Amino acid sequence: MEPQLQHGVTDSVATVVIHHPAKHNAMTAAMWRSLPPLLDALAADPDVRALVLTGADGTFCAGADISTLRESPQEAQGLAVAAEEALAAFPKPTLAAIRGHCVGGGVQLAAACDLRFAAQGALFGVTPAKLGIVYPASSTRRLVALVGPSAAKYLLFSGELIDAERALRTGLVDEVLPEGELDKRVAEFTRILVSRSQLTQAAAKEFADGLTDRDDHWTEQARGSGDTAEGVAAFLERRQPRFTWTTSG
Repeated sequence: MEPQLQHGVTDSVATVVIHHPAKHNAMTAAMWRSLPPLLDALAADPDVRALVLTGADGTFCAGADISTLRESPQEAQGLAVAAEEALAAFPKPTLAAIRGHCVGGGVQLAAACDLRFAAQGALFGVTPAKLGIVYPASSTRRLVALVGPSAAKYLLFSGELIDAERALRTGLVDEVLPEGELDKRVAEFTRILVSRSQLTQAAAKEFADGLTDRDDHWTEQARGSGDTAEGVAAFLERRQPRFTWTTSG
């Protein structure tokens, strides 16, 4: 099977699978290019309320396919950054489910997700120093925002791999689960996400990402959405709320 991004939607959760097991799910140029339009399509799907990014065959992503770097390092890096930015801009909650190696471009993709859950035994590394590559400024800022300047410098300066427990301590991941429990926990947590108000999630995502100049927009959205009234009514009536606002307005 050709290297590709596989996807499907179940119970309002889109799952995107990085599939290139012959090279530990390294991203080819074609795979980088295919991610932004795939995300656009999933964002526009009203049935999708959350997205999970993961890798095939027990590993997340070993980064960029090095053979593409030999041809044009700058173009390959540009494609990776465009894919990373498209993932970060996805308007609904995103979660990276990580097993095995999450290295280089794999960390770029994982860091662009809102949340990261990892299996014990997962390994993380940011390895441009091993190749003489300048890590993109936007990717560096995103990494620093997650782990802080010192931990980011440790990863970038050394290119060394860290285990899931250290990644948890630094803030690179949010939860670490036994291998056999990762899928169950991801399914459980995404069920929670899709039951919550998309209005709250969309506004919180913008504000947390530093887009704080749209407060009036979100106040107006809340006023006209009906979600607040429904949430309060459901709480008083001791039932699950039925939120209706979507990212399409």
